[in-house]
Amino acid sequence: MPDNKEEKIEYLLSRNVDDIIDRAHLREALHAGKKLRVKHGIDPTGPKIHIGRAVVLWKLREFQELGHTIVLIIGDMTAQIGDPSDKLEKRPFLSRVEIEKNLKDYLPQIGKVLDLKKVEVRYNSEWLAKLDFREIAQLAQTFTIQQMLERKNFKDRARANQEIGMQEMLYPLMQGYDSVAVKADVELGGTDQLFNLLAGRKIQERYGQKPQDIFTTKMVLGLDGRKMSTSWGNVINILDAPEDQFGKVMSLRDELISEYFETATDLSLAEIAGIKKELKKGTNPKTLKERLGFEIVKRYHGESAARKAQEHFEKVFSRHEVPDDLPKLKLKGISAGKKISALDIVVAAGTMKSKSEARRLIEGGGFEFDGKTIKNPLEEVVVSGGEVVRIGKKSYFKTVV
Repeated sequence: MPDNKEEKIEYLLSRNVDDIIDRAHLREALHAGKKLRVKHGIDPTGPKIHIGRAVVLWKLREFQELGHTIVLIIGDMTAQIGDPSDKLEKRPFLSRVEIEKNLKDYLPQIGKVLDLKKVEVRYNSEWLAKLDFREIAQLAQTFTIQQMLERKNFKDRARANQEIGMQEMLYPLMQGYDSVAVKADVELGGTDQLFNLLAGRKIQERYGQKPQDIFTTKMVLGLDGRKMSTSWGNVINILDAPEDQFGKVMSLRDELISEYFETATDLSLAEIAGIKKELKKGTNPKTLKERLGFEIVKRYHGESAARKAQEHFEKVFSRHEVPDDLPKLKLKGISAGKKISALDIVVAAGTMKSKSEARRLIEGGGFEFDGKTIKNPLEEVVVSGGEVVRIGKKSYFKTVV
Protein backbone atom coordinates (compact mmCIF):
# COMPACT_ATOMS: atom_id res chain seq x y z
CA MET A 1 0.00 0.00 0.00
CA PRO A 2 1.47 3.41 -0.99
CA ASP A 3 2.30 6.07 1.62
CA ASN A 4 0.86 9.36 0.36
CA LYS A 5 -2.84 10.09 -0.14
CA GLU A 6 -2.74 10.65 -3.91
CA GLU A 7 -1.02 7.31 -4.54
CA LYS A 8 -3.37 5.55 -2.12
CA ILE A 9 -6.36 6.81 -4.10
CA GLU A 10 -4.95 5.59 -7.41
CA TYR A 11 -4.07 2.24 -5.81
CA LEU A 12 -7.64 1.95 -4.50
CA LEU A 13 -9.03 2.66 -7.96
CA SER A 14 -6.85 0.06 -9.70
CA ARG A 15 -5.73 -2.93 -7.57
CA ASN A 16 -8.16 -5.88 -7.93
CA VAL A 17 -10.75 -3.64 -9.57
CA ASP A 18 -13.05 -5.00 -12.28
CA ASP A 19 -15.17 -1.91 -13.01
CA ILE A 20 -16.20 1.43 -11.48
CA ILE A 21 -19.32 3.45 -12.35
CA ASP A 22 -18.84 6.46 -12.36
CA ARG A 23 -15.01 6.30 -12.15
CA ALA A 24 -14.42 9.99 -12.94
CA HIS A 25 -17.01 11.09 -10.38
CA LEU A 26 -15.58 8.83 -7.68
CA ARG A 27 -11.99 9.90 -8.36
CA GLU A 28 -13.01 13.56 -8.13
CA ALA A 29 -14.82 12.96 -4.81
CA LEU A 30 -11.82 11.10 -3.36
CA HIS A 31 -9.30 13.75 -4.36
CA ALA A 32 -11.62 16.52 -3.10
CA GLY A 33 -11.48 14.99 0.38
CA LYS A 34 -15.22 14.38 0.64
CA LYS A 35 -16.06 11.87 3.39
CA LEU A 36 -18.01 9.12 1.65
CA ARG A 37 -20.49 6.58 2.96
CA VAL A 38 -19.21 3.33 1.45
CA LYS A 39 -21.72 0.50 1.55
CA HIS A 40 -21.28 -3.26 1.36
CA GLY A 41 -23.83 -5.92 2.16
CA ILE A 42 -23.18 -9.50 3.25
CA ASP A 43 -25.91 -12.12 3.51
CA PRO A 44 -25.28 -14.72 6.24
CA THR A 45 -26.28 -17.69 4.06
CA GLY A 46 -23.52 -19.78 5.66
CA PRO A 47 -21.37 -19.56 8.81
CA LYS A 48 -18.01 -18.93 7.14
CA ILE A 49 -16.58 -16.20 4.91
CA HIS A 50 -14.01 -17.35 2.35
CA ILE A 51 -11.11 -15.32 1.01
CA GLY A 52 -12.92 -14.78 -2.28
CA ARG A 53 -15.55 -12.73 -0.49
CA ALA A 54 -12.78 -11.05 1.49
CA VAL A 55 -11.43 -9.28 -1.62
CA VAL A 56 -14.22 -6.72 -1.19
CA LEU A 57 -13.48 -6.45 2.55
CA TRP A 58 -9.84 -5.56 1.87
CA LYS A 59 -10.96 -2.91 -0.62
CA LEU A 60 -13.29 -1.53 2.05
CA ARG A 61 -10.28 -1.34 4.35
CA GLU A 62 -8.53 0.88 1.81
CA PHE A 63 -11.52 3.23 1.90
CA GLN A 64 -11.47 3.05 5.70
CA GLU A 65 -7.78 3.97 5.88
CA LEU A 66 -8.53 7.04 3.75
CA GLY A 67 -11.03 8.18 6.40
CA HIS A 68 -14.32 7.18 4.77
CA THR A 69 -17.27 5.67 6.63
CA ILE A 70 -17.82 1.98 5.98
CA VAL A 71 -21.49 1.00 6.21
CA LEU A 72 -21.62 -2.76 6.56
CA ILE A 73 -25.10 -4.16 6.02
CA ILE A 74 -25.76 -7.62 7.42
CA GLY A 75 -28.54 -8.98 5.23
CA ASP A 76 -30.58 -10.76 7.86
CA MET A 77 -33.70 -10.05 5.77
CA THR A 78 -32.27 -10.48 2.25
CA ALA A 79 -30.63 -13.77 3.31
CA GLN A 80 -34.08 -15.25 3.88
CA ILE A 81 -34.84 -14.85 0.17
CA GLY A 82 -31.35 -15.46 -1.16
CA ASP A 83 -29.42 -13.57 -3.83
CA PRO A 84 -30.01 -15.18 -7.26
CA SER A 85 -26.72 -13.78 -8.61
CA ASP A 86 -24.93 -16.50 -10.56
CA LYS A 87 -27.38 -19.15 -9.35
CA LEU A 88 -28.71 -21.68 -11.84
CA GLU A 89 -31.74 -22.65 -9.80
CA LYS A 90 -34.08 -21.23 -7.17
CA ARG A 91 -32.62 -20.78 -3.71
CA PRO A 92 -34.56 -22.12 -0.73
CA PHE A 93 -35.82 -19.78 1.98
CA LEU A 94 -33.63 -19.71 5.08
CA SER A 95 -35.28 -19.75 8.49
CA ARG A 96 -34.61 -17.09 11.10
CA VAL A 97 -32.93 -19.77 13.26
CA GLU A 98 -30.53 -20.70 10.42
CA ILE A 99 -29.65 -17.05 9.84
CA GLU A 100 -28.97 -16.38 13.52
CA LYS A 101 -26.75 -19.47 13.66
CA ASN A 102 -24.78 -18.27 10.63
CA LEU A 103 -24.46 -14.77 12.11
CA LYS A 104 -22.73 -15.99 15.26
CA ASP A 105 -19.15 -15.57 13.98
CA TYR A 106 -19.71 -13.13 11.13
CA LEU A 107 -18.38 -9.97 12.76
CA PRO A 108 -15.27 -11.65 14.25
CA GLN A 109 -14.39 -12.85 10.74
CA ILE A 110 -14.92 -9.41 9.23
CA GLY A 111 -12.94 -7.93 12.11
CA LYS A 112 -9.84 -9.71 10.82
CA VAL A 113 -9.90 -7.23 7.94
CA LEU A 114 -11.80 -4.10 9.05
CA ASP A 115 -11.52 -1.99 12.18
CA LEU A 116 -15.01 -2.72 13.48
CA LYS A 117 -14.85 0.18 15.93
CA LYS A 118 -15.00 2.50 12.93
CA VAL A 119 -17.64 0.52 10.99
CA GLU A 120 -21.33 1.40 10.94
CA VAL A 121 -22.95 -2.04 11.20
CA ARG A 122 -26.61 -2.22 10.16
CA TYR A 123 -29.09 -5.08 9.73
CA ASN A 124 -31.46 -4.63 6.80
CA SER A 125 -34.45 -6.08 8.66
CA GLU A 126 -34.33 -2.68 10.40
CA TRP A 127 -36.08 -1.10 7.39
CA LEU A 128 -37.14 -3.91 5.07
CA ALA A 129 -39.35 -5.55 7.70
CA LYS A 130 -41.29 -2.29 8.03
CA LEU A 131 -42.27 -1.95 4.35
CA ASP A 132 -45.97 -2.63 3.74
CA PHE A 133 -47.34 -4.24 0.59
CA ARG A 134 -48.18 -0.90 -1.03
CA GLU A 135 -44.61 0.35 -0.54
CA ILE A 136 -43.20 -2.88 -1.98
CA ALA A 137 -45.50 -2.57 -5.02
CA GLN A 138 -44.38 1.03 -5.54
CA LEU A 139 -40.75 -0.08 -5.27
CA ALA A 140 -41.40 -2.81 -7.86
CA GLN A 141 -42.61 -0.15 -10.31
CA THR A 142 -38.96 0.85 -10.75
CA PHE A 143 -38.40 -2.12 -13.06
CA THR A 144 -40.22 -4.11 -15.72
CA ILE A 145 -40.28 -7.89 -16.07
CA GLN A 146 -38.38 -7.45 -19.34
CA GLN A 147 -35.60 -5.59 -17.54
CA MET A 148 -35.36 -8.30 -14.90
CA LEU A 149 -35.16 -11.00 -17.56
CA GLU A 150 -32.12 -9.25 -19.02
CA ARG A 151 -30.21 -10.48 -15.98
CA LYS A 152 -27.86 -13.15 -17.31
CA ASN A 153 -28.74 -15.97 -14.94
CA PHE A 154 -32.47 -15.30 -15.34
CA LYS A 155 -32.04 -15.26 -19.12
CA ASP A 156 -30.10 -18.54 -19.05
CA ARG A 157 -32.69 -20.22 -16.83
CA ALA A 158 -35.55 -18.98 -19.01
CA ARG A 159 -33.86 -20.42 -22.11
CA ALA A 160 -33.40 -23.73 -20.29
CA ASN A 161 -37.08 -23.66 -19.27
CA GLN A 162 -36.09 -23.61 -15.59
CA GLU A 163 -38.21 -21.94 -12.93
CA ILE A 164 -37.57 -18.35 -11.83
CA GLY A 165 -39.28 -17.44 -8.57
CA MET A 166 -41.05 -14.09 -8.26
CA GLN A 167 -39.31 -13.58 -4.91
CA GLU A 168 -35.94 -13.75 -6.68
CA MET A 169 -36.89 -10.65 -8.65
CA LEU A 170 -37.51 -8.88 -5.35
CA TYR A 171 -33.90 -9.32 -4.28
CA PRO A 172 -32.34 -6.46 -6.29
CA LEU A 173 -35.18 -4.23 -5.10
CA MET A 174 -34.34 -5.04 -1.49
CA GLN A 175 -30.60 -4.52 -1.97
CA GLY A 176 -31.27 -1.27 -3.82
CA TYR A 177 -33.54 -0.05 -1.04
CA ASP A 178 -30.70 -0.72 1.40
CA SER A 179 -28.74 2.01 -0.42
CA VAL A 180 -31.66 4.40 0.06
CA ALA A 181 -31.93 3.56 3.77
CA VAL A 182 -28.27 4.26 4.52
CA LYS A 183 -27.80 7.05 1.93
CA ALA A 184 -24.85 5.32 0.28
CA ASP A 185 -22.37 7.31 -1.82
CA VAL A 186 -20.55 4.20 -3.03
CA GLU A 187 -21.40 0.49 -3.02
CA LEU A 188 -18.89 -2.33 -3.41
CA GLY A 189 -19.46 -5.89 -4.56
CA GLY A 190 -18.03 -8.71 -6.65
CA THR A 191 -18.53 -8.83 -10.41
CA ASP A 192 -21.54 -11.11 -9.92
CA GLN A 193 -23.26 -8.25 -8.06
CA LEU A 194 -23.29 -5.80 -10.96
CA PHE A 195 -27.04 -6.09 -11.66
CA ASN A 196 -27.91 -5.49 -7.99
CA LEU A 197 -25.52 -2.55 -7.71
CA LEU A 198 -26.96 -0.90 -10.80
CA ALA A 199 -30.45 -1.45 -9.39
CA GLY A 200 -29.38 0.49 -6.32
CA ARG A 201 -28.50 3.52 -8.45
CA LYS A 202 -31.91 3.47 -10.13
CA ILE A 203 -33.82 3.05 -6.87
CA GLN A 204 -31.91 5.90 -5.21
CA GLU A 205 -32.91 8.18 -8.07
CA ARG A 206 -36.54 7.13 -7.61
CA TYR A 207 -36.33 8.26 -3.98
CA GLY A 208 -34.69 11.56 -4.86
CA GLN A 209 -31.13 10.63 -3.90
CA LYS A 210 -27.99 11.02 -5.98
CA PRO A 211 -27.09 7.63 -7.51
CA GLN A 212 -24.25 5.84 -5.74
CA ASP A 213 -21.01 5.11 -7.55
CA ILE A 214 -20.55 1.36 -7.89
CA PHE A 215 -17.32 -0.52 -7.53
CA THR A 216 -16.87 -4.18 -8.52
CA THR A 217 -13.83 -6.21 -7.51
CA LYS A 218 -12.23 -9.17 -9.22
CA MET A 219 -13.51 -12.63 -8.34
CA VAL A 220 -11.19 -15.28 -6.90
CA LEU A 221 -11.57 -18.71 -8.48
CA GLY A 222 -11.70 -21.75 -6.24
CA LEU A 223 -8.71 -24.02 -5.65
CA ASP A 224 -9.86 -26.28 -8.50
CA GLY A 225 -10.38 -23.50 -11.04
CA ARG A 226 -14.16 -23.30 -10.70
CA LYS A 227 -16.00 -20.48 -8.93
CA MET A 228 -15.06 -20.42 -5.24
CA SER A 229 -18.04 -22.04 -3.52
CA THR A 230 -18.49 -23.51 -0.07
CA SER A 231 -20.83 -26.17 -1.49
CA TRP A 232 -18.02 -27.38 -3.78
CA GLY A 233 -15.44 -27.39 -0.99
CA ASN A 234 -12.88 -25.48 -3.08
CA VAL A 235 -12.56 -22.59 -0.63
CA ILE A 236 -10.08 -21.14 1.84
CA ASN A 237 -12.00 -19.66 4.76
CA ILE A 238 -10.92 -16.68 6.85
CA LEU A 239 -11.32 -18.75 10.03
CA ASP A 240 -9.57 -21.88 8.73
CA ALA A 241 -6.70 -22.93 10.99
CA PRO A 242 -3.28 -21.74 9.75
CA GLU A 243 -2.23 -25.30 8.86
CA ASP A 244 -5.45 -25.82 6.89
CA GLN A 245 -5.07 -22.54 5.01
CA PHE A 246 -1.48 -23.37 4.10
CA GLY A 247 -2.33 -26.93 3.07
CA LYS A 248 -5.20 -25.75 0.88
CA VAL A 249 -2.93 -23.29 -0.92
CA MET A 250 -0.52 -26.13 -1.67
CA SER A 251 -3.37 -27.96 -3.44
CA LEU A 252 -4.04 -24.94 -5.69
CA ARG A 253 -3.93 -25.43 -9.45
CA ASP A 254 -0.61 -24.11 -10.78
CA GLU A 255 -2.18 -21.76 -13.33
CA LEU A 256 -3.92 -19.84 -10.52
CA ILE A 257 -0.75 -18.93 -8.59
CA SER A 258 -0.31 -15.44 -10.09
CA GLU A 259 -4.00 -14.61 -9.71
CA TYR A 260 -3.97 -15.58 -6.02
CA PHE A 261 -0.90 -13.44 -5.34
CA GLU A 262 -2.76 -10.47 -6.86
CA THR A 263 -6.16 -10.96 -5.23
CA ALA A 264 -5.46 -12.78 -1.96
CA THR A 265 -2.23 -11.13 -0.69
CA ASP A 266 -0.99 -7.61 -0.06
CA LEU A 267 2.33 -8.06 -1.85
CA SER A 268 3.26 -5.10 -4.03
CA LEU A 269 2.63 -5.25 -7.75
CA ALA A 270 6.40 -5.09 -8.29
CA GLU A 271 6.89 -8.20 -6.14
CA ILE A 272 4.11 -9.99 -7.98
CA ALA A 273 5.67 -9.07 -11.32
CA GLY A 274 8.86 -10.75 -10.11
CA ILE A 275 6.92 -13.88 -9.16
CA LYS A 276 5.36 -14.00 -12.63
CA LYS A 277 8.86 -13.86 -14.15
CA GLU A 278 9.92 -16.75 -11.92
CA LEU A 279 6.97 -18.80 -13.17
CA LYS A 280 7.92 -18.10 -16.79
CA LYS A 281 11.53 -19.11 -16.08
CA GLY A 282 10.31 -22.48 -14.85
CA THR A 283 10.62 -22.09 -11.07
CA ASN A 284 9.00 -25.05 -9.33
CA PRO A 285 5.35 -24.05 -8.64
CA LYS A 286 5.59 -25.76 -5.24
CA THR A 287 8.17 -23.20 -4.14
CA LEU A 288 5.91 -20.31 -5.14
CA LYS A 289 2.86 -21.92 -3.50
CA GLU A 290 4.81 -22.10 -0.25
CA ARG A 291 5.41 -18.34 -0.52
CA LEU A 292 1.73 -17.82 -1.34
CA GLY A 293 0.58 -19.99 1.56
CA PHE A 294 2.85 -18.06 3.92
CA GLU A 295 1.47 -14.69 2.74
CA ILE A 296 -2.18 -15.76 3.04
CA VAL A 297 -1.76 -17.25 6.51
CA LYS A 298 0.21 -14.18 7.63
CA ARG A 299 -2.61 -11.94 6.45
CA TYR A 300 -5.23 -13.62 8.65
CA HIS A 301 -3.23 -15.17 11.50
CA GLY A 302 0.07 -13.30 11.72
CA GLU A 303 3.66 -14.02 10.71
CA SER A 304 4.42 -16.41 13.56
CA ALA A 305 1.43 -18.62 12.69
CA ALA A 306 2.43 -18.53 9.02
CA ARG A 307 5.93 -19.75 9.85
CA LYS A 308 4.57 -22.58 12.01
CA ALA A 309 2.05 -23.58 9.31
CA GLN A 310 4.84 -23.84 6.75
CA GLU A 311 6.98 -25.90 9.13
CA HIS A 312 3.99 -28.17 9.82
CA PHE A 313 3.43 -28.74 6.11
CA GLU A 314 7.07 -29.54 5.46
CA LYS A 315 7.15 -31.94 8.41
CA VAL A 316 4.00 -33.84 7.45
CA PHE A 317 3.98 -33.74 3.68
CA SER A 318 7.58 -33.18 2.60
CA ARG A 319 9.34 -35.30 5.24
CA HIS A 320 6.30 -37.52 5.90
CA GLU A 321 6.52 -37.08 9.65
CA VAL A 322 3.39 -37.21 11.81
CA PRO A 323 2.92 -34.20 14.14
CA ASP A 324 2.48 -34.78 17.87
CA ASP A 325 -0.55 -32.54 18.38
CA LEU A 326 -3.05 -34.39 16.19
CA PRO A 327 -6.79 -33.86 16.68
CA LYS A 328 -8.46 -36.75 18.49
CA LEU A 329 -10.86 -39.12 16.72
CA LYS A 330 -13.31 -40.50 19.28
CA LEU A 331 -14.68 -43.89 18.26
CA LYS A 332 -17.85 -44.22 20.34
CA GLY A 333 -18.96 -47.68 21.33
CA ILE A 334 -15.58 -49.21 20.49
CA SER A 335 -13.40 -50.58 23.26
CA ALA A 336 -9.67 -51.29 23.05
CA GLY A 337 -8.86 -54.41 21.04
CA LYS A 338 -12.13 -54.40 19.09
CA LYS A 339 -12.49 -54.33 15.32
CA ILE A 340 -14.05 -51.58 13.26
CA SER A 341 -14.39 -51.12 9.49
CA ALA A 342 -12.48 -48.49 7.57
CA LEU A 343 -15.82 -47.03 6.47
CA ASP A 344 -17.03 -46.58 10.06
CA ILE A 345 -13.79 -44.83 11.02
CA VAL A 346 -14.06 -42.32 8.19
CA VAL A 347 -17.74 -41.67 8.96
CA ALA A 348 -16.88 -41.15 12.65
CA ALA A 349 -14.35 -38.46 11.70
CA GLY A 350 -17.20 -36.34 10.32
CA THR A 351 -15.17 -34.98 7.41
CA MET A 352 -17.33 -36.59 4.72
CA LYS A 353 -20.84 -35.47 3.82
CA SER A 354 -22.19 -39.02 3.40
CA LYS A 355 -21.31 -42.69 3.60
CA SER A 356 -21.14 -42.94 -0.18
CA GLU A 357 -18.59 -40.08 -0.26
CA ALA A 358 -16.58 -41.81 2.48
CA ARG A 359 -16.68 -45.06 0.51
CA ARG A 360 -15.38 -43.37 -2.63
CA LEU A 361 -12.56 -41.72 -0.68
CA ILE A 362 -11.41 -45.06 0.73
CA GLU A 363 -11.61 -46.83 -2.62
CA GLY A 364 -9.53 -44.04 -4.13
CA GLY A 365 -6.70 -44.56 -1.65
CA GLY A 366 -7.59 -41.65 0.61
CA PHE A 367 -7.60 -43.63 3.88
CA GLU A 368 -4.62 -44.77 5.90
CA PHE A 369 -4.64 -46.56 9.26
CA ASP A 370 -1.39 -46.61 11.24
CA GLY A 371 0.73 -46.27 8.11
CA LYS A 372 -1.23 -48.75 5.99
CA THR A 373 -3.40 -47.63 3.06
CA ILE A 374 -6.74 -49.46 3.03
CA LYS A 375 -8.90 -49.39 -0.11
CA ASN A 376 -11.65 -51.77 0.95
CA PRO A 377 -14.29 -49.80 2.90
CA LEU A 378 -15.44 -52.96 4.70
CA GLU A 379 -11.98 -54.10 5.77
CA GLU A 380 -11.75 -54.19 9.57
CA VAL A 381 -8.87 -53.09 11.76
CA VAL A 382 -8.16 -53.58 15.44
CA VAL A 383 -8.23 -50.34 17.41
CA SER A 384 -6.30 -50.02 20.65
CA GLY A 385 -6.24 -46.23 20.86
CA GLY A 386 -3.46 -43.94 19.72
CA GLU A 387 -3.30 -45.14 16.11
CA VAL A 388 -2.73 -42.45 13.49
CA VAL A 389 -5.44 -42.15 10.85
CA ARG A 390 -5.16 -40.22 7.60
CA ILE A 391 -8.36 -39.20 5.82
CA GLY A 392 -7.89 -37.55 2.44
CA LYS A 393 -4.58 -35.93 1.56
CA LYS A 394 -4.09 -33.71 4.58
CA SER A 395 -6.31 -34.67 7.54
CA TYR A 396 -4.62 -36.65 10.29
CA PHE A 397 -6.21 -37.89 13.53
CA LYS A 398 -5.24 -39.97 16.55
CA THR A 399 -7.79 -42.58 17.66
CA VAL A 400 -9.32 -42.51 21.14
CA VAL A 401 -11.35 -45.47 22.49
